[in-house]
Amino acid sequence: MSAPKTPRLTVDIVIRPADDPGRVVVIARRHPPLGFALPGGFVDIGERVEDAARREAYEETGLTVTLEALLGCYSDPRRDPRGHTVSVVYVASAAGQPVAGDDAAACSVVAASDAAHGAIPLVFDHARIMADYLVFLRGGGIPRPAS
Repeated sequence: MSAPKTPRLTVDIVIRPADDPGRVVVIARRHPPLGFALPGGFVDIGERVEDAARREAYEETGLTVTLEALLGCYSDPRRDPRGHTVSVVYVASAAGQPVAGDDAAACSVVAASDAAHGAIPLVFDHARIMADYLVFLRGGGIPRPAS
């Protein structure tokens, strides 16, 4: 019996410097789709999503993160041109300077508002995630589910 077809599970992490929550880490993707993105990736079989978020953050940025909040779950079937993925998105903090690794060609720390409003062209639905993060940052709570 074959496994049912379902979306692939991913994690994305909004990593903010411990001393500056208005800035976030973005990576330049090494593989298509090319562009800037939040650190993240696929959850391995047998892995908790929290552990996947910590692992992906470390693999792509060299940063050991502290998960602070679950921002949301993003599931638009069009969010990833490679196929249907569902991403569990965490807000995390980290100390230190990010260093690109694994699937990241480069890392930068940028203003969250620049990432949310298009000054930094983000792939996937990461601009929406960043807009939701800004609401969260201003004390607006977690985002409402998509309608």
